[in-house]
Parts: sequence; C-alpha cells; structure tokens
Amino acid sequence: MIGYLNLTLRLAVWFLLTSDLSPANISIGLAVCFLLPGLHKTPSALTDWLRVFWEIIIAVPQAYWEALQMMVSPHVQEEVTLERVKPRRTPGLIFLDIFLITFTPKTIVLKYHEDGWYEVHKIKRG
Repeated sequence: MIGYLNLTLRLAVWFLLTSDLSPANISIGLAVCFLLPGLHKTPSALTDWLRVFWEIIIAVPQAYWEALQMMVSPHVQEEVTLERVKPRRTPGLIFLDIFLITFTPKTIVLKYHEDGWYEVHKIKRG
C-alpha cells in the first residue's frame, strides 16, 4: 500500500512539472517513477501518510489566513529556526513535510539537514 502512495506522489510531481496528461507523457512518467531509486527501500506507516494528507488539507485555509494577515499588518521581523524532523520519516514524507512548511506564506524551508533538522525561515509582525 505504501509503495502505491510513493508511486502516486512521484506521478503527481511528474504531472505538475510537465502539465501534460497525454498517453505518451503518462507512459514516460510511469517509467521514470519506476526507474527512480528507493521506491521500496524504507517502510512507513499508512497512518503517517494519512496524517500528512490531513495536514495538507488544513494548510490551505491556514495559508489564506496568513496571507490576509500579511496584507493587513506588516511583517518585518525575520528569524531562522531549526525544527526537528518527525521520527520514522521516509523521503516521500520528508518531501511532504517540506511542502507543508513552505506552502504557508510566512515560512519557508531553507535547508534540510541530513541529521534530522529543517532550517526554517519565518517572518513575524513588527
């Protein structure tokens, strides 16, 4: 089941990058997804995937709310913090975590450290 989620994530990224749903592009995308290394390398739990998808659904209204806050009042203070990567994260889940942090307008991941940390840039009200 988790292998299908990894494959679906790879295909979704492929389709977002190419913007083409022709049969030839679907075939190329499937070939690329299967040829990329690490598809079945690390096990992950289905609950971790479901939790991340739920967080993505919650992030959409949060992003609108933060954008509205930024339009109403200036955000001039900046800070860079280190946030711990959640335990038992596969590369696909790490990608989705980085996407979630970067999706909201007030935060962006600057760097992922291999020892289990995200370097996150945040802006705050001044």
